[in-house]
Amino acid sequence: MYVCNCNGIRERDVAAAVEAGAARPRDVFARTQCAPQCAKCVCEMRQMIQDRREALRHAAE
Repeated sequence: MYVCNCNGIRERDVAAAVEAGAARPRDVFARTQCAPQCAKCVCEMRQMIQDRREALRHAAE
């Protein structure tokens, strides 16, 4: 599923960015070599980053 329609960033792209250390939407944009356009995706991206980081933290325990 697409998270950012303007740049074609998918859920899997966000997940890969988080696993590589992304902590903010700007990190995801940098990793995907994109820039925010309309920024409608930022809130959803923040939630995905938080959820993914929690899942990774639990998996490490």
